[in-house]
Amino acid sequence: MSGVLMNYPSESPQIREAIQRSKSVLLVSHANPDADAVASLLAFRQACIGDQRNISMALGPGTVPENLGYLPAIDELQPIAAVDVNKFDLVVFLDSADEDRVGPEGSALLEAARTNAHVINIDHHVTNTRYADVNLIDAEAAATCEILTLLLSDLGVEISPPIATTLMTGIQGDTLGLRTPSTTGRTLEVGATLLRAGADLDKIVDSLFRVRPYSTLKLWAEALGKTTFTGDLIWTEVTEDMLSRSGADESEAEGIVNFLAGTEGARAAAMLYRKPDGWRVSMRSLGDEVDVSKLAGLFDGGGHSRAAGCRLSGDESERQRFLDTIAEQIRPSIAMPANQN
Repeated sequence: MSGVLMNYPSESPQIREAIQRSKSVLLVSHANPDADAVASLLAFRQACIGDQRNISMALGPGTVPENLGYLPAIDELQPIAAVDVNKFDLVVFLDSADEDRVGPEGSALLEAARTNAHVINIDHHVTNTRYADVNLIDAEAAATCEILTLLLSDLGVEISPPIATTLMTGIQGDTLGLRTPSTTGRTLEVGATLLRAGADLDKIVDSLFRVRPYSTLKLWAEALGKTTFTGDLIWTEVTEDMLSRSGADESEAEGIVNFLAGTEGARAAAMLYRKPDGWRVSMRSLGDEVDVSKLAGLFDGGGHSRAAGCRLSGDESERQRFLDTIAEQIRPSIAMPANQN
């Protein structure tokens, strides 16, 4: 493709060469997968097909959302714990800001990959630690699937209607239907390209935003009923008991934190998912005044300025320390009146 203007002129040739040299490829994405994580794996798989190349796709711990069941090849996804990374000569991390985002196996997986394989890292998070041999990090992208649409063009990969639908799913999921501030003119242009390529927008919107099982409604009702609002921070939690009572899985709670963030007067929202050893936390903010990626960073997490997360280890006292710290950090500073002597 010499002489052709590329979207990623530095990284795309390196990625093409790495794929062409590989015989066995492992594609990896993060724990508690969302639409962008799942779609990234399925879409990038298309770039690796050919030359009798073996391709495996793996996700960190967590349930694949049932509403993504329409995506092609989704039944080929497997848990990272079931994969022997030593069998691969190319490992590609997608939508994962650091190896810990993949889950407890992340560090060991990356260490083994560095020993035996070439490692590529493709992501849109500004907090990405650039841990691979080739790092394609575009923090201006609204989703990793936005990056992949441009990358596949660089690689000369034809985007069929099923792949267009997959890529559009990732973009729609991460932007909540093109409604987040991360949505740019380029995001819309990429979306138009995917629509022209045959993306099934009706199917995507129905699956992500319109149609939901009754178990989701029951879970949301209980979680919203437990909401605490301090005037600056609004938060709730989901426990195993709540999941059991509603018949829902954890992925069905993912939209709650975005809903809470829209509460008038709230400066930040948090959703705490109870785990055996602590909590998984998702955070959101609407305005520019609160950067939740910095708040998550106080607890070794990360993400975007308006969408981030972290993990808490410990008992109820650790949860309270987190809530107290966040509430203090987001409280508006009050200017003292001038001395009027």
